[in-house]
Amino acid sequence: MNEIERIKALSNAFGPSGMEDDVIALVREECSAFHCEEDHMRNLYIYSSTSNTKQEKPIIHLDAHGDEVGFIIQAIRQDGMLRFLPLGGWEAKNIVGNSVLIRNVDGEIVQGIVCSKPPHFMKQSEKGKAIAFDDLLIDVGATSLKEVQESYRIQIGCFAVPNVLCSYDERHDIFMGKAFDCRIGCAALIETMYQVQNMDVAVQGTISAQEEVGERGMKCAIQNIHCDVMIAFEGCPADDTFEESYMIQSALRKGPMLRHFDCSMITNPRFQRFALDVAKRHHIPVQESVRSGGGTNGAISHTHLRGIPTIVIGIPVRYAHSSYGYTTLKDYQNAVKLAVAIIKDLTKEMVASF
Repeated sequence: MNEIERIKALSNAFGPSGMEDDVIALVREECSAFHCEEDHMRNLYIYSSTSNTKQEKPIIHLDAHGDEVGFIIQAIRQDGMLRFLPLGGWEAKNIVGNSVLIRNVDGEIVQGIVCSKPPHFMKQSEKGKAIAFDDLLIDVGATSLKEVQESYRIQIGCFAVPNVLCSYDERHDIFMGKAFDCRIGCAALIETMYQVQNMDVAVQGTISAQEEVGERGMKCAIQNIHCDVMIAFEGCPADDTFEESYMIQSALRKGPMLRHFDCSMITNPRFQRFALDVAKRHHIPVQESVRSGGGTNGAISHTHLRGIPTIVIGIPVRYAHSSYGYTTLKDYQNAVKLAVAIIKDLTKEMVASF
C-alpha cells in the first residue's frame, strides 16, 4: 500500500487492547520484506535484514503500540442490552449515541449503539448529572438475552471498538478516523524501517500489545529486546483546541512532539537534546512538551526494567481516546524524517555519552 492507504487501513483495523490480531496481520503483510515473529500476547517483533557490517552503529529499537482504546462486554441483561467496560482511558460522555462494532464469538462483526436513559424517562433529579459508565449500555437491536446469545452470537468477553471508517482529505491534508493512538505511530514505524533498510544500521521494531491498559505488552516484549537505544512512536493528544496559546505543545501541522516529561518518565535529557539537535540540523519542525499526565511504552524501556536511553516521537492527534480524531500526513511524514535522521546520525560513541 502507499502511505495514505496504509494509514487508513491501520486506522480501520479492529484492535482493542487484548484483541490486536487484525492489526498484527495487517502489519505482517506490510512488513513482508522483514522477518517477523509474534509472542502469545500478540506483540509483533520486526527484524531488519541490514547487517551493520561496520559495527559502528548502535542497535536501535522502534516501538509503536498496536492496540486502541475500546470496550469489552461485561454482562448481558435479560432484555438483550449489553453492559460493558472501557479498555483504556475513556470519558463516558464522549461515547453516548455513538455506534460501535462488536466481534462476536464466530469472529463476525455486529453493530451496536451506545445508549443511556433518554431524557423523556429521566426523573428531575437525574437530569444534568454527569454520566458514568454504569449509566451506559450497548443496544444491538435485540429484545432478549437468548436472541443476543443465539442469533447475534455475542457472549461476555466479546470486544468492541468505535464504528468509524478513516477518510483522508487531500486538499486540507487531514485524516479523520479512529485509533490514531497509536496506529499513526505504527504507520511511522513501518515507513521508517523501509527507509533505513539499505543503510548500514541495525534496526528492529515492535508493534506492542495492550499499551492502553498499562503498557502490559511492552513489559513482556522488553525481555526479548536487545538494543542500545529506543524510539517510541506515539499518537499523542493534540492540545491546540482547548489550551491557552502559551501552553500549546502538540499542535497539528507543527511537526512531531518530543516529550521531556510525563507522569511515567523523565526522558533521557542527553538523547532528547541529540534528537532536538538532529531536527534543527536537518530542518525538521518539532515541538517540545512537558506533560502533567500521560504515559507511554517509553517508560518501560527507559525506567522500569532496562534503563535503555529512550525518546518519544509523538504525532499530534486531536481527540485521542474518543471515537473520532484528526491527524495530518505532514506531521506523520516529519516524524518519519526525524526518526530516519536520528538513526542515520547516531553512533556508538554518542550513545555511550547518553
